[in-house]
Amino acid sequence: MPQKGSTWNADRAILRIRELEHLPGALLPILHALQEEFGYIDKAAIPLIADALNISHAEVHGVISFYRDFRDTPSGRHVLKMCRAESCQSMGCDATIQHVEGRLGVKLGETTADASFTVEAVYCLGLCALSPAVMLDGKPYGRVSSEIADFLIDGMQRQK
Repeated sequence: MPQKGSTWNADRAILRIRELEHLPGALLPILHALQEEFGYIDKAAIPLIADALNISHAEVHGVISFYRDFRDTPSGRHVLKMCRAESCQSMGCDATIQHVEGRLGVKLGETTADASFTVEAVYCLGLCALSPAVMLDGKPYGRVSSEIADFLIDGMQRQK
């Protein structure tokens, strides 16, 4: 099986769609499978999915754009999700976000030029007691200061 984030391939996408199209409510499982396979959902997948499920292109696009975790472009090798919910805001997440944006040279929602990091805003990671919180490559961290954010980023950069 190809690694997450592999290059878009229509033939592999069609195979993944065919594996799941028989399920009730197959759209979400298909979208998750394609995102897992390629790291994003290529625009070329929309007509493939719509045809397989006999739904409109608009319906497929609407679901992709509605759910924040679906992306239509590849993410960086590492995804840093920074919580912007009320609890994290009250505990100073804005300063940490500004620090990370300056450190990586991107704004929330962007990917670094070298494709090493994507930084995203999220609105609650469920770690309110440990605000401010972030999630790096699916692993949550609480009480994140600018210094801790630097530590996390440095650790990922050493892994290259």
